[in-house]
Amino acid sequence: MNMRLLLALSFLVTSAAFAADLPSIPAAAIAKKKELLFSEDFQGSTPDKVWHRVVPTFVVEGGALKGTQTRDKDVPSADGKSVVRAHAAVHGLEIPTKDSVVECRIKFAGATMIDVEFDDRKYTGAHYGHLCRAQVRLTGVTLIDERDGTMRNDIYAMNKQPEKKAERAALLKGRTVTYPAQLEAGKWYALVVETVGDEMRVTIDGRPAGYLKSSGIAHATKSKIELGVAGKDGFIDDLKVWNAEPAKR
Repeated sequence: MNMRLLLALSFLVTSAAFAADLPSIPAAAIAKKKELLFSEDFQGSTPDKVWHRVVPTFVVEGGALKGTQTRDKDVPSADGKSVVRAHAAVHGLEIPTKDSVVECRIKFAGATMIDVEFDDRKYTGAHYGHLCRAQVRLTGVTLIDERDGTMRNDIYAMNKQPEKKAERAALLKGRTVTYPAQLEAGKWYALVVETVGDEMRVTIDGRPAGYLKSSGIAHATKSKIELGVAGKDGFIDDLKVWNAEPAKR
């Protein structure tokens, strides 16, 4: 048996065992689309004026939005008094929602991660108002409740307290979940992120790819939607955002 086939079989066996321990993903949509709030096909030379840069760099290239992470390592600040931390490139929109459906196409062209994030900068209970997000990698889909998980102020502070590692892990139980995936670089995929109440569901090319039920997702005002790209480069196109209501289940 050649090594490539052996590795593929190993991945499938590991993924199957991993998936067996994960919450089942609803087969049907959990959200019913209402009014269309935003649409962008990136056919102009620059993104629409409603976009704002959070962590650059993004450009329009070939009729799509290309994100490239430039802050790829920690560096001293200009005044030498602090550190500018490594961070994915982030592009943002002010679109207040509670329940929503976000659709777009994504392509990995060197990027290690592409995500859709929801924030509320006025919320002070979590670092920078982070609420929840769906991250896509070539090998997996991760859904995160940040408001009541990784970014909740007291839990976030524990990152600098090694002695509280076990306590932090206990507090984070059920706040993050990762499902295995097998995606290809250079190929376009249709990504859909639904948030309804305290649930988030992700599909890729129409197939269920991730699901998380956690209290922070139910935050009443998700005032911002942000798109992130880690690594070099990731493409996003044909973005649409709908208000939504719970689908009949």
